[in-house]
Amino acid sequence: MTTRPAPSARRTRVATELRKLRERAGMTTTEAARRLGTSTGQLSNVESARFGVSPDRIRAMASMYCCADQDYVEALVRMTTARSHGWWEAYREVLPSGLLDLAELEYHSTAVRTAYTTHMPGLLQTPDHAREIFRHVLPAPTPPEVEHRVSHRIQRQDLIYRAQPITYRTVVHEAAVRIQVGGPRVARAQLQHLLAMSERDHVTVQVLPFGVGAFPGSGQSINYLHGPVPQLDTAQLDQFHGPVFLDAEALLEMYRHLLDVVESTALSPEKTRDLIHAISQDM
Repeated sequence: MTTRPAPSARRTRVATELRKLRERAGMTTTEAARRLGTSTGQLSNVESARFGVSPDRIRAMASMYCCADQDYVEALVRMTTARSHGWWEAYREVLPSGLLDLAELEYHSTAVRTAYTTHMPGLLQTPDHAREIFRHVLPAPTPPEVEHRVSHRIQRQDLIYRAQPITYRTVVHEAAVRIQVGGPRVARAQLQHLLAMSERDHVTVQVLPFGVGAFPGSGQSINYLHGPVPQLDTAQLDQFHGPVFLDAEALLEMYRHLLDVVESTALSPEKTRDLIHAISQDM
């Protein structure tokens, strides 16, 4: 018996959005399936991402659910037709699925905002810094597993280097800047890389200094991935067991506001570069 491949992150998100539309319309799966001329089981499989869905069917469902936001509907359609088997699929057998989902969602994002307290942003890490981080993962990975993770992380960074790079904004706490991951040599190289990346037009780096004290969202790392329309944004939190993805509208609004506050509290990009340079010189 063949095993059905795991659904892609984007197919899962389309399924989630179709379920949200039905629930907002106040329809049960039985009623919606009857109106669509299909079975309840078929609709349930679509809403759980076990089955894919065609562009025409998405438009028909949106119309039936009285969704008048055509930008949103067409964004869902594009999510079913755009290339979904990207470079991350090469890691399907060697890395946790959550890391592949993150890479897929990042790849299709229109912009990315992040905030980190004790780690450097993954999209701005050097290979040596990333390697040192992954060596301390629990349970302890084998050397080949470490290299798979490093390779995957560096490939994610193509978002910033490609011909049409995304806009990337990150706030990093001073604690993360001062922690000497891998010792002074590796840490100094990481800070120099952070400085170089901060000079790119589409990259904004801000440091949240110790002097700020308490601040919203302290203690957790946040990745906010902008979709083609706000309803299709994704907030991703790093947890010990792996990445957690959030798409509820109230949570998205909360994390957008949280990042706004953190960015407004952090040092300006210019003062950030001065601080990073000074810390690097002291190592």
